[in-house]
Amino acid sequence: MPEIIIQRDNLDEVGERFDRKPLQQGVFLNSIPKSGSHLLRNILRMFVPVEQTYAADFIQWGNLQTHRDAFDPARPQLSWGHLFFADASLIETANLRRILLYRDPYDWVIARARFILSEQFRGNVDHLRTGVLSSDELLTMMIFGLPQKLPSLNDIYELNAAAWLGARCHIVKYEELVSHVQDTGSSAAEEFFDELLSACGIAMPDDWAERVKAGSTRDESATARENLTGVTIDLPDTLPERHRELVDYQAPGLRKLLGYS
Repeated sequence: MPEIIIQRDNLDEVGERFDRKPLQQGVFLNSIPKSGSHLLRNILRMFVPVEQTYAADFIQWGNLQTHRDAFDPARPQLSWGHLFFADASLIETANLRRILLYRDPYDWVIARARFILSEQFRGNVDHLRTGVLSSDELLTMMIFGLPQKLPSLNDIYELNAAAWLGARCHIVKYEELVSHVQDTGSSAAEEFFDELLSACGIAMPDDWAERVKAGSTRDESATARENLTGVTIDLPDTLPERHRELVDYQAPGLRKLLGYS
């Protein structure tokens, strides 16, 4: 699997000022890569004791059997990763509360390109950083993938998101998460986080907004856009119309299924 270079954050220490109640049931945060995984994880860490956070690794299909301890019902933990919808994934997480996080495929294409071009990503595509390719060509690669190197957009969304809609899980859209993080004083944000915490089996404390702000600080996220280093190719802020058409061609019906059209 590709190597992700992540610097240790300070959130274990930050969370010490909050009274965090023990989990009674394990929680698994499943997500599409580059969909706000660290943001959601870091927020929920402000509600869960450090000793109940499984921080060994992001759990994926390739290392699932190595991290089965994260799902032990006798020791409830908060764990996270990018698990395919498959028999082993369903069986291992059967006793856990499942949260599914994803983002609009249009925006994901750009986020994926930016991350792969950064120094935080190490894999078999380092040659894409040479500057020979245009941003349009790179975005197209993010949609269709590269043979034996990068899975296509549809491949990733099919088993990491779409199939999970037919299973027991609480859905979180990245765009809604960001919107409510930025406006914790609104009644909509309170309702959003109340539902999220309830889905995790966590009673909403009076200081929930303070915890959300503490966990969502971008300085503590090594994968936040402004914290990525080494990106020398200019990428657009929004996906060009032609590439939107390519997304719809490569994964027809996906955005509608996910609730984006």
